Amino acid sequence: MDFSEIDKILESYSPIGLSEMDSVLLMDRLDTKYVFADYKISELLTRIDRKYRVLDIKNSRSFLYSTTYLDTQEYMFYYHHVTDRRERNKVRFRKYDSTGVGFLEVKRRTNKDRTIKWRIENNYKTGNKLDNSALEFLTRYIPVNPDLLKPVLLNNFKRITLVNIELKERLTIDYDISFTGLDNKRAELPNIAVLEVKRDELKKSRSQPDLILKDLSVRPFRLSKYCIGAALLYDIPRKNVLKPKFLQINRINHEFIRS
Repeated sequence: MDFSEIDKILESYSPIGLSEMDSVLLMDRLDTKYVFADYKISELLTRIDRKYRVLDIKNSRSFLYSTTYLDTQEYMFYYHHVTDRRERNKVRFRKYDSTGVGFLEVKRRTNKDRTIKWRIENNYKTGNKLDNSALEFLTRYIPVNPDLLKPVLLNNFKRITLVNIELKERLTIDYDISFTGLDNKRAELPNIAVLEVKRDELKKSRSQPDLILKDLSVRPFRLSKYCIGAALLYDIPRKNVLKPKFLQINRINHEFIRS
């Protein structure tokens, strides 16, 4: 896909800076996730109301994210996810290439289907152990000794962030998604976009992006980039559980080829 078209459409949005987004951080939220062919990003962005503003940093509106996921030797976090444990965690270092800032994050799915995220500013350094600050932080939020964690895979993608302050809602659109393993093996999700609608609370009516996606024949679909990447790169248990996810990804790829 020619992503320059997306950049042109984003120019029509009013910008919002990082400091203005503080009121819509949504570190405790409800998520709805969608997966679709990335050629639909342009139509979606064209149709969304301009009450949504686009994150702008130094005149850029699409940003590269680099994420290093951590897990135990037995892939405990992966296992909890694919077996649909009601309360589960992910641990990751995330670097925002647009600012150079990095965070260590714990992302928890609660038994009430809320997503809660905690983070501290901290950077992953290849080959180095977690520092004291990271160990103290993780001890507070994960049910396992953080000394048992190790880097598992690197996930790169580009992200567009739209914000509606009135509705306290954020949209993130991820595309150009790739994974790299510890052995430098690489895998990609070509032609795939992953969108999340992030809200403070459940609304009685669906928001405009939800309705546009429905009109584009896109339905909510849960997908963990971490689990998909791990299954693509490694001979890992419970891969068969993810078969419906991979079938949907393949259908989307065929849709892209036909378009």
